[in-house]
Amino acid sequence: MQCLRGYLGALALAVAASPLWASLDRSPIPQPRPGTIAPSTPVSVAPVATISASAAPVLRSPIPQKRPRTFVGTTPAPSAATPVSYGRAGSVCGIKDIRGRARSAIPGKLGGCGVDAPVEVTEVAGVKLSTTATMDCTTAKALRTWVEKGVKPAVGRLGGGVSSLKVAASYSCRTRNNQPGGKISEHGKGRAIDISAVTLNNGVSMSVLKGWNDPLQGKVLRKMHRAACGPFGTVLGPEADRYHKDHFHFDTARYRSGSYCR
Repeated sequence: MQCLRGYLGALALAVAASPLWASLDRSPIPQPRPGTIAPSTPVSVAPVATISASAAPVLRSPIPQKRPRTFVGTTPAPSAATPVSYGRAGSVCGIKDIRGRARSAIPGKLGGCGVDAPVEVTEVAGVKLSTTATMDCTTAKALRTWVEKGVKPAVGRLGGGVSSLKVAASYSCRTRNNQPGGKISEHGKGRAIDISAVTLNNGVSMSVLKGWNDPLQGKVLRKMHRAACGPFGTVLGPEADRYHKDHFHFDTARYRSGSYCR
């Protein structure tokens, strides 16, 4: 009996010293008391790992791609080879008070017609034209001289001064007086303009047809007619022929004897 007790004691000491028995946590896990909330466990944040320069990945920006020359819905800009477009409003013929725009060359439909460097004139010397008149710069400059030195002085302060000129014709590829087989008119070369009336600032219109024989308007219109001889090479009016009863015809054709005024 004494031997058995000694054996059991030695066995208990061996088990207690065993690593397996030592690794077991024999403490009971405390349970929360009823009616109370267990204290929250603080959340620990793991520190951000520091990456060394040698281990850090190399970030590279993507290589930008070439943009297409045009985008949907846009108009490509003209290149240096694109011809200059005509039609810009402003001064023409190198004179500030000749207003209008340049045009591309006008080809003639008949032999002898056409204008190499035409302009569309809308105003000269501050006086507007009733409609755009197409001509060359020589004719435009002659028209300006006539308005400045002929029309304005002839009108003076009558009706508040000159407001506009009524244009009956300018460039037109046709024969003289539209006669079949005739020579090409100066209108067909961009060298002529027809004026049928002068309008004053008070609204009064002095027409060549009705005003030529009027006691007051006729005097003013005749002064204008005479003043055109010089700036223009050809000046025709109501007394020239039946084709010019209702307008003045001015063109820049030149003659050996000078201007032809009638």
